[in-house]
Amino acid sequence: MSKEFFSIEEFKNRWAKVRSSMKSSNIELLMVISPTNINYLIGTPAKGYQEFEALLFPIDSDPMIMMTRRSEVEMMNDYSLADEVYGWGGQEPEDPIDALYKLMSEKNLLNKKIGIEVPYYYLHPFEYKKLSEMLGKSIVHISTNLIGEIKLLKSETELNYVRKASEIADKSFNAGLKKIKPGITEREISANIHYEMFINGGDIPSSPMNFLTGDRSMFAHGEPSDKKLEDGDFMHLQFGSHYRRYCCTIGRNMCVGRPTKRMKEIFDVVKEAGDACIAEMGPGKEVRKAHNAAKLIIEKAGMEKYRLHMTGYALGIAFPPTWVEPLIVDGSSERFFEPGMVIAIEPPAFSYEDKIGVRLIDNIIITNQGVELLSKTSRELYIL
Repeated sequence: MSKEFFSIEEFKNRWAKVRSSMKSSNIELLMVISPTNINYLIGTPAKGYQEFEALLFPIDSDPMIMMTRRSEVEMMNDYSLADEVYGWGGQEPEDPIDALYKLMSEKNLLNKKIGIEVPYYYLHPFEYKKLSEMLGKSIVHISTNLIGEIKLLKSETELNYVRKASEIADKSFNAGLKKIKPGITEREISANIHYEMFINGGDIPSSPMNFLTGDRSMFAHGEPSDKKLEDGDFMHLQFGSHYRRYCCTIGRNMCVGRPTKRMKEIFDVVKEAGDACIAEMGPGKEVRKAHNAAKLIIEKAGMEKYRLHMTGYALGIAFPPTWVEPLIVDGSSERFFEPGMVIAIEPPAFSYEDKIGVRLIDNIIITNQGVELLSKTSRELYIL
């Protein structure tokens, strides 16, 4: 399970990096709530993130203490690196924040200088309010992205898992491609893709597939439906493949029969924008320059109003409902690309007036020499 996917030396290296950041922020105890960050530090095999859970990560040799719902305790004991695991609820209702307060009181942790994560999806506002009241002035730092920043630069083992996820994505896409023909539903094609993902060792996706055909392609996001494909249907498909929870995404565009001139125009602009973006990527290069290169192509084509989504973002360990890490490829970024980053590039165009949407997505590893394009499938428009 998760703790067996990496050597103990790699985990110790992660702990050292996190503790160095904690020291810089005057933190003695880090309350880790995001499941991706808990997984990064101790390995987490269960779905405890569906309810409140927290890892109490110390700056010194004190034990790493995990608080999760009662039903996950035994698996967490067996398959994670937590030194101590405690559960709340289970047989009878229990407030998890009250349970955490009691545990921290018993362990003499309430007087520590605490950093706390406030992630978007895994901490209810009422829980955060109660935690703030409970911990008071002990909270010295909001640490939501402390571990996320460290996770951006991946080890070779992590990158190999991303490469494996990409291999699974390619196989899954090709399985879906073979299924596309008039009269078949989006749902049936999706089923082929998901079957191929699982049969090749993929994990459950952290976000649903986007698959929109015909007039529906003008929408940016949408799950596969019962719509049957027809001659002339343009479509865009995006999904994430996961291996040992490391995610790689892919987005491709297809047309049943000959595409219209407008379909080809919009696709060509999006592909050129993606190519321009990738050309500006590499170690030491500015993130916003890559974004601006893609944006300029779309603007020059008169399609700026179709650019309804971000140009790209970092990704790695992923749990539902998202795979996005704390680096966005946009015009406000002041970051530089660094070796070990994995970046999804997807400058799209969604035209409501034309009822055409194009989403071409590739994942890039930033290397010491330049970039590594992960997917081996064609980036051209597939005419079926």
